[in-house]
Amino acid sequence: MTDTSNPSIRFNDGAAYERMMGVWSRLAGETFLDWIAPKQDLAWIDVGCGNGAFTELIVQRCAPRAVNGVDPSDGQLDYARKRPGTQIATYHQGDAMALPFGDKAFDAAVMALVIFFVPEPPRGVAEMARVVKPGGLVSAYAWDMDGGGFPLQPVMRELRAMGFVPQPPPHPDASRTENLIALWQGAGLSDIATRRIDVTRRFESFEDFWAASTSGSTVKPAVAAMAPDILAELQHRVRAHLKEQSGGAVSYDAFANAIQGRVPG
Repeated sequence: MTDTSNPSIRFNDGAAYERMMGVWSRLAGETFLDWIAPKQDLAWIDVGCGNGAFTELIVQRCAPRAVNGVDPSDGQLDYARKRPGTQIATYHQGDAMALPFGDKAFDAAVMALVIFFVPEPPRGVAEMARVVKPGGLVSAYAWDMDGGGFPLQPVMRELRAMGFVPQPPPHPDASRTENLIALWQGAGLSDIATRRIDVTRRFESFEDFWAASTSGSTVKPAVAAMAPDILAELQHRVRAHLKEQSGGAVSYDAFANAIQGRVPG
């Protein structure tokens, strides 16, 4: 998902996003889909589908009748359309706050790792509710940005400690469980339920972690501009947050908050 109101946060490189966040998205997305336990043969809309990482999970695990992905980024959508696992999906360039579909067009709507990038989260949730049929599912999961659950937290934390200010998403607080509940209630949704999703990602080496975690637009500009000695210090500080595994591998734990509700009727 690209925040069109904040040009400094743009995810236009689908391949870089895949390395940075696609794996994390699938790890959390698998648990998320097990939790919401959707029926088969549904028509889905994946809002802020990005490069199609979660869209692919819907196709693989949910036997959907149809899937439509919406995202503002041409680069992300181009990558999504080339995914062999999403051939039944149709992708559209569009805005989460003004979805290009009529009322009651889908059985299920989802935002995967998107809500904190939407310039006006209440409008985004209201739009999902608008395009879903009565009784249909409206759901989301998002890294707990305020609570330290973001996968890039080790890098972001140490950048701030060293005086750098990486650009945060416009609404990091939207990922808090109490705020998600308020958003779903504000959109008139019922049968609201929440849960926390914990995931661990293993990297073959610290270098693998570093390359993946600094490949996106969130921190790449700051890291690329660093002098070698400053960069070495940052890497040393970040490494202290990771768990050492056998054979030089490292791992990191992240967590997301998930929510689901139903359109009344």
